[in-house]
Amino acid sequence: MSPSGEVVASVSSALAVLLVLLACVELGDAAAAVGVYRLIQYDLAGAPLGSRAAALNHHAAAFPLPAGADLSRSALVAPLLDLPLAFLREYLAEKKHLGGLLILLPRNISAKNVEGNNDDKGEPKNVLAELEKLLMHEEVPFPVYFAFHDDNLDNLLADIRKIASSGQPASASTGGYKLVVPSAEPKKVSSPTISNIQGWLPGSKGEGDAEQLPTIAIVANYDTFGAAPALSVGSDSNGSGAVALLEIARIFSRLYSSPKTRGKFNLLFGLTSGGPYNYNGTSKWLRSFDQRVRESIDYAICLNSVGSWSHDLWMHVSKPPENPYIKQIFEDFSDVSKEMGISVGIKHKKINVSNSRVAWEHEQFSRFRVTALTLSELSTPPEFLESTGGLYDTSLAISPHYIRSWLDLFSRTPRVAPFLQKNDPFIVALKKELSEHTTDVHVQNDVLDGMFTFYDATKSTLNVYQVASVTFDLLFLLVLGSYLIVLFSFLVITTRGLDDLINIFRRPPSRKVKGA
Repeated sequence: MSPSGEVVASVSSALAVLLVLLACVELGDAAAAVGVYRLIQYDLAGAPLGSRAAALNHHAAAFPLPAGADLSRSALVAPLLDLPLAFLREYLAEKKHLGGLLILLPRNISAKNVEGNNDDKGEPKNVLAELEKLLMHEEVPFPVYFAFHDDNLDNLLADIRKIASSGQPASASTGGYKLVVPSAEPKKVSSPTISNIQGWLPGSKGEGDAEQLPTIAIVANYDTFGAAPALSVGSDSNGSGAVALLEIARIFSRLYSSPKTRGKFNLLFGLTSGGPYNYNGTSKWLRSFDQRVRESIDYAICLNSVGSWSHDLWMHVSKPPENPYIKQIFEDFSDVSKEMGISVGIKHKKINVSNSRVAWEHEQFSRFRVTALTLSELSTPPEFLESTGGLYDTSLAISPHYIRSWLDLFSRTPRVAPFLQKNDPFIVALKKELSEHTTDVHVQNDVLDGMFTFYDATKSTLNVYQVASVTFDLLFLLVLGSYLIVLFSFLVITTRGLDDLINIFRRPPSRKVKGA
């Protein structure tokens, strides 16, 4: 080949490679990469619940859907308020196939309905609570992810709806967008840890008083449970109770710093874990006490969801309200609350000793024959694994600086116990803060008991790809094939001449075999 021919061949080859690369870029152009949060996966007494899949690789679809649409190979993208719960219930009840579900959450979940109507059921917070209840208590065979609205996802959703309006769902033949979450098979979380944190404020003993002082315990669980572990911050349940405990410890540390204002009670502060799981951490914490310490507890006050905007609180007790001790505590609470413009009611619920399930944290104390109560904005006990700091529980209207700063931290920190390590910075921060105001602070680490098995892979990255249709692929192959034929012909002509090119395509003469 002549030097000029070699140059032409090199340039042509480079152009061919460049064309192929440009086509590949067009075919696999990433439109966005978004952080997403997976629906919880867990087993309860061996029964599989939550999302049982993590990997996602399907074309995107959106409402409204064409009649009879096959979604088995589609990832449905739906804003929270546009997702019909009846549709989801039907797919779960009838075990219909769905490639995946991406639910877009509003940035401000506590905001009122943008349409301004008075229907509380249409508010994002209430819709999300109902959705969470549905997803957490069902086996969901397809991957479910949550993400927050942003410009990229809003533009993506608009494009998906535009494609859907053509009457042809996105597929390999029609093109569109593909949603990809590369994820390995979720693994079981081994030996999930719960951490209880306690601190003391010793009371004042009189001279020559050898008897042990009585103790008042102030307790609040701080962990959460929700549809998406990486988003379950629980501002009210029970961030409000834990922050209230820290504020009480701060105030009484000042009073107990002087012998003149120190009370004749020891104060025991306990931040417990395992609250959503039958208050498992509280039970272990009480069992760890010496019997004399347990017997010294005059009564325990458990704080649960006390950050409501309303002015009503309820005192939940296991002993009858007519009990002189309970009656006196309730009267004291009522007198103080009236001065603050707050109404306090009382609710009595007996403990069923034959049932290991407890509705309130104070019932774990009652099982050890310790007088206890729960102070809460909730008038009735929540159902199992409900009102435990899920997706909808994200903000409160509290103004004092100390309380606000701690509530901000709680509102930013997911605290689902199985995914919260014992040396987690949040637990370290709680211990440090309690150490500022109390003495003899220590952390009790234990393994979560019960019927739960949890799985990892709680958050990931969603890659959104814009893909071309099969029609484009065929057109591209046709253009590329034509180009290669022209290039081949050009190279043969320039290097070997036109006659050689013609000879290549000329049919060779057939050879006849002569008979014998």
